[in-house]
Amino acid sequence: MPAAAVAVLACPVCRQGLAADGAGLRCAAGHAFDRARQGHVTLLPPGGTPHDGDSAAMVADRADFLAAGHYAGITAALADAVLAGPAPRTLLDLGGGTGAHLAGVLDRVPDAVGVVLDASRYAARRAARAHPRAMAVVADSWARWPVRDAVLDRVLVVFAPRNGAETARVLAPGGRLVVVTPAADHLAELVGPLGLLTVDPAKSDRLAAALEPHLQPVASAGHREVLALDHAAVRTLVGMGPHARHLAESELAGRVAALPDVVPVTLAVDVGTWEAGRRAG
Repeated sequence: MPAAAVAVLACPVCRQGLAADGAGLRCAAGHAFDRARQGHVTLLPPGGTPHDGDSAAMVADRADFLAAGHYAGITAALADAVLAGPAPRTLLDLGGGTGAHLAGVLDRVPDAVGVVLDASRYAARRAARAHPRAMAVVADSWARWPVRDAVLDRVLVVFAPRNGAETARVLAPGGRLVVVTPAADHLAELVGPLGLLTVDPAKSDRLAAALEPHLQPVASAGHREVLALDHAAVRTLVGMGPHARHLAESELAGRVAALPDVVPVTLAVDVGTWEAGRRAG
């Protein structure tokens, strides 16, 4: 566990800072949190959390799809936004899953450390090995995060829920939130044939409503490309996201089989950057 990454964390019980010991992490009050043999640490609030996060199968699909490089363009666009302004030293990937996007960003910021925060223990197991300058924490993104006040230069959110109040609390002065959300035509070629969930047309308005009491937009960009996916890639793409919770396996298999052998699929995302106390323009 990188020392500079541990230094941004806080005890979920008493909120004091944490330090590494032989078994995991411990605060000055004596609250101890073991490091799992897979490398991650669980810092859930007292009483636990009702949010289980992604299943083992969903995480496995995500790992396979990202390892194939299909979302490399998203990672690059995310890194471009993160690197706008002074180079960051501390990053947190909220709902960061396997840590693939954070690892890609860290490759471009050689002096930075990162923390993946995710509710899924299956994701955290993989994220713990994603990058030598990153660590993985199981935590509840909707509760108070196990992070100290004003210690992060960047918070990253890729296709995951946002928490505006907590983001504003943990960002250092001048720190920024970078959010990647699907645009209206994201995966458009698959939505109808596979019965996938559609993008809410009011998504950008809901995002602004959730964040603007705490942060202000400073920049926006988009990333668009067309992927060529075979049936196996389509299957893992569907399986790694929220669509997997709404489609029976047999039904999905039949619908994928009816697609052309290679499917052109539009990848379309919006990348927004937000900062406390500043307005665009």
